[in-house]
Amino acid sequence: MAAETPKITALTPAQAAKILAAAGSRRITEVMVRADIEAGAPTNANGTVNLVHYAAWLAREAAHGG
Repeated sequence: MAAETPKITALTPAQAAKILAAAGSRRITEVMVRADIEAGAPTNANGTVNLVHYAAWLAREAAHGG
């Protein structure tokens, strides 16, 4: 049985880190995603990450020198 494709609106921190690391040139790990969550990055009620909301949060943080 093939693995289910993750939904970009409900990723675990590990899945989000893997996708972001594959998509860009910057290093990102699950630990870094979890640190962002602790710093206020948005999550769904079940603790998963919406990649669109997380990317917007990262952009906002970068714009404000965070």
